[in-house]
Amino acid sequence: MSQIEVEIIIGGRSFEVACQEGEQQFLQSAAALLDAEAQVLVDQIGRIPEPRMLLMAGLMLADKTAGLEEKLREVEGQMRVLKAQVEELKNAPAPEPEKVEVAVIPNDVIDALAEIAARTEALAETVDEKLNV
Repeated sequence: MSQIEVEIIIGGRSFEVACQEGEQQFLQSAAALLDAEAQVLVDQIGRIPEPRMLLMAGLMLADKTAGLEEKLREVEGQMRVLKAQVEELKNAPAPEPEKVEVAVIPNDVIDALAEIAARTEALAETVDEKLNV
């Protein structure tokens, strides 16, 4: 692959940087991150010497990167714990099935309740007839 020159802008200043063909997008993305940090410095301090601006912007970006790497290590640690728990659950024996008892009403009771209901309805009809007379 051949090298090509790419213009990047950091802190309002233009730089010509060489990169491999096909890597321009990566270079532009990295330059945009550095430019964002440099712009903070320019907004806060004003015009500062180029080497100092690049150094400070690089350090600010490195600080953010270090913070993200620390968070990533924490998340990786949590993931290891969760994976271990999943494996533990996979390897654990299946729980014993619960015994569920369903109440069964004996046929004699069902027949007795049906008889009581029929008598109650007959009694209600008799009362209705006597009241309507």
